[in-house]
Order: sequence, then C-alpha cells, then structure tokens
Amino acid sequence: MHMSDALLTPAVGAAMWGATAVTTVYCAKKVRDELDESKIPLMGVAGAFVFAAQMLNFAIPGTGSSGHIGGGLLLTALLGPYAAFLVIASVLGIQALFFADGGLIALGANIFNLGFFPAFIVYPLIFKPLVGTAPTRLRVLIGSVLAAVASMTLGATSVVLQTTISGISELPFLTFMLMMVPIHIAIGVVEGLVTAGVLLFVREAQPEILDRAATGRSYTGLALRPVIIGLLCAALLAGGAIAWFASASPDGLEWSIEKVAGTEEIEGATGTAHKRSQDLQERMSLLPDYSFKSGTEDAGESDAVWPAVDLGTTTSGVVGAALTIAMAALIGYALKRRSGNRTARG
Repeated sequence: MHMSDALLTPAVGAAMWGATAVTTVYCAKKVRDELDESKIPLMGVAGAFVFAAQMLNFAIPGTGSSGHIGGGLLLTALLGPYAAFLVIASVLGIQALFFADGGLIALGANIFNLGFFPAFIVYPLIFKPLVGTAPTRLRVLIGSVLAAVASMTLGATSVVLQTTISGISELPFLTFMLMMVPIHIAIGVVEGLVTAGVLLFVREAQPEILDRAATGRSYTGLALRPVIIGLLCAALLAGGAIAWFASASPDGLEWSIEKVAGTEEIEGATGTAHKRSQDLQERMSLLPDYSFKSGTEDAGESDAVWPAVDLGTTTSGVVGAALTIAMAALIGYALKRRSGNRTARG
C-alpha cells in the first residue's frame, strides 16, 4: 500500500505530512516520558522484521494480485502504540529514502495509513478487546485476523480518499473503492495469520510482553533475548533469502489502479515539487527497488525467472534490517538523552 507521489498533489501530501508530524511528535513525547530502555532493542529487531516481511509479496489466488503485510498491528502488539508508530515511520522512511519504495511527497500519507490506523484505532478498539488480558491461541488468532483486516480496510479507504481529494480523474472514487477494499481485505487475512504466528511465538518465548505492551508497563526484568534473537534471525532469513520467492504480481494498490484505469502508469499529479522529489529520491536511494543500481549489477536478469535469486535483493534485506535497527537505537538514545536533560533541569 505504498503510494507513489503521482497519486497525491503537493497540498494533500503536505497535509498528510502535517498530520503524521503531529502524531510523531506526540508519540515521541509519550515514549520519552515513559522511556523504557529495555524496549529499545526490541524496537530495532521488530522494525527489522517488518522491513524484511514487507519485501515478501504473497500471491492472492484467483486475482493476479499480490500483497505484503503492513506491520503496524504487529508492532503495536509488541511495543505499544507510541513506540510502534515511531518504528513504522522509521521503516517507511528508510524504504522511501534508500530503496525508492513509496514517494517522498506521499511518505506522510503512507506512514499515516500504515501506522495511525492499526496503532490508535484498530488496536484499542478491536485487538485488545478480542485478545483480552489472558490471551489464548484462539483469541490471538481471531483478534489478529480481524484487526489486520480492519487495519487494511481503513488504510485502503484512506488511500482512495487521499487520491480522490487530489483530483486523480483516472481513479473515480466508487470504482476505485470497489477494487481497493476487497483486495486489501484478502491481504489483511494473510497479514492477520502472519501476525498471529509471530505473536504466538512471542507468547511462548516471553508471555508477559503482550500484556505489558497493552498496559504500557516497563519491560524491565523480562527475558527478551529469545524474542530478540528469534525476530532478528527471521528478519535476516526473510530479507536475505525468502524474498527471492516473493510474488512478482502487482500489489493490491497497483492491481486496483490497473483494473480501474487500464494501466499501472496513470497520468497523476505532476509539477515542480514532484520532479524535485523524484530527483532527491534518485540521489538518495542506495538500492532502488531493492536491487543494485544499473551499471553495478544487472538487476533485470532475475525478473524473468522464479525464484528470483538476486544478490541485490539479499543485500537490500540485510542493509534495510541493519538501517532499521540503527534508526530505532538512534531514536531511543535521542529520547533517553532528552529525558535525562529534562530530569536534570527539573
């Protein structure tokens, strides 16, 4: 559900950047005020896992489309809503800046769509009531699937609204909605199953994590090493090798655009801001589209075969996971320092 810049006008993009910035500042303040140093390593590896998992597009049978998990719900269940929003923002920011995945004008919208809804709407209203304070396997499974479907539905609806407000005439509201929502419900079911699987692993390794995330209590004293090692190994395996087996079919957003407009490449919003955004992204991206840049490695050779065994994909998975861990550590250190300075002044 990573939107490109062509789907948004600068005005809509700026509005979503503003909404995301306000939410980010609020979350940073909450994390700083309730700083739990023991959570920082988990933030890093959970973010790395989501980064890698988003590389794994899975086919939606009978549609010719594919999808990948959003990750916001999983992060919220592991970290609580405030830390989860900061981590998903880091993941999407790294993807846009260093891998040219999602536009820079659209980055605020992408963070909001994939982060705000699962963290602040779906988690408290659907996931927590269903899973409860004594989660069983069945409750985790049902809660994860229903919450993931709701998150994807809200995110897809938000994409349609943002595109409609931007005046993209090739994507009329009702027709676009009729394509976007059903395909993302299907994607949400798979995300729910993946989320449930990870949470059940965490429940076995350290049962108190889910409860402490839900109640906002400190993770101090918990044996987090098994969870951290497990998620880190899963992230490296997913991004480094399993990504070779990802579906090459268009994702839910691309598929919906093609069904409505007849082509994936629509004549969307253009202008100086879009050109500058594209130029900046081209300069910043280390591994565009999770492959080596042209001239360094022939990234197209693997496109015609499956599995697409490609060194560029493996490098992207490992580098992206490392960048996500580093970003989480940087955020944690910065908030810890601000918290310490605030305490000293007090």
